[in-house]
Amino acid sequence: MEADAEYVVYMDDVNIGDMTTNLSGKLSVSAEADPGKEIGIKVDKKIMAKIKKSIYFCQNCGHEESKWLGQCPMCKEWNTFVEEKVSTPAAGVSRGSSVAKKKSQIVTLSSVSTTDEERTKTGIKELDRVLGGGIVQGSLVLVGGDPGIGKSTLLLQVCQKLAARQKKVLYISGEESLKQIKLRANRMGEFADSLFLLCETNLAAIQSVIEKETPDVVVIDSIQTMYNEEVSSAPGSVSQVRESTNVLMQLAKGLNISTFIVGHVTKEGTVAGPRVLEHMVDTVLYFEGDRHASYRILRGVKNRFGSTNEIGVFEMIDKGLAEVDNPSMMLLSGRPTDVSGCCVACIMEGSRPIMAEVQALVTKSGFAVPRRTSTGFDYNRMAIIIAVLEKTSGLFLRRT
Repeated sequence: MEADAEYVVYMDDVNIGDMTTNLSGKLSVSAEADPGKEIGIKVDKKIMAKIKKSIYFCQNCGHEESKWLGQCPMCKEWNTFVEEKVSTPAAGVSRGSSVAKKKSQIVTLSSVSTTDEERTKTGIKELDRVLGGGIVQGSLVLVGGDPGIGKSTLLLQVCQKLAARQKKVLYISGEESLKQIKLRANRMGEFADSLFLLCETNLAAIQSVIEKETPDVVVIDSIQTMYNEEVSSAPGSVSQVRESTNVLMQLAKGLNISTFIVGHVTKEGTVAGPRVLEHMVDTVLYFEGDRHASYRILRGVKNRFGSTNEIGVFEMIDKGLAEVDNPSMMLLSGRPTDVSGCCVACIMEGSRPIMAEVQALVTKSGFAVPRRTSTGFDYNRMAIIIAVLEKTSGLFLRRT
């Protein structure tokens, strides 16, 4: 028996109490009985009930502490700890996914074979550019962005393109009903029958469906609405987001299913939840843009299978998101000509050169000390460029 563990002792099917083994794993039981009478003794290990306790999580890096701290000792950020009630699992109970229970074995690197067919083209060139050439089988992709920016629309278009190529696609929504998804899909055109929908937030039910259907691609919209029954905190909390992503990661790697996860962002522009979420996935994409404007930019922040310098440009129209093949034409459209303080500069975004307009305005200041400001350009970098121009070119840009 296990050392220093509690066991329930039964004598002739009568519970006589709980007893603890010694450090050698032995248990001593004594009883008085009539001569020649046999006594049946049964010993069962006591299963401890789940105990709820408070754990403080850092919302930035996911670090755990038993008490609240003003500054996280790991990421050095201030006021990032939040309290959550968690339950310790019963002894001997595993919280891992059933996918990961297969027997592990080691292999040599030379015995692993790869082909170009490991990537699947989405049919959207701008997205394939950001992903590094297509979707890698078994990869986990996180798509973040502000609410209403077009994350669900983009992924539904990806499902449309893949389903048209006879790929089995499962779209799981925790935010919209089936009718709402259908209304949005009607604006995009026809969809093949290989696209399946599921409205569910229970992670155990979702895991069961994925293991049964084994689709080629899965879309989770969104990770903040999913909940794991083994975690006592509310959906969208730090522990729920982390545990839900862990289960989805095991499903993606174990069944070789490409998975897209939608994540909402905070007011600082990062995905809501612990920063460890970005470390768990293979690719992190951010969908940026002004909700009041029609253009969107898809930017890769992390990509284990490609470059993170590429961007994709889209335009929101009535039928969904349309690709912008020539961003330079879009950026320079409506540019005034023969106007002072305006010039065109060439910038490199990955392997794509983009022509962008740079404007400057100088006016009298109402402050005692004039100041410089910049929009869309790092202020510190601008200050360094101005200092270099003043030092080397004799072009003095200071105001006296």
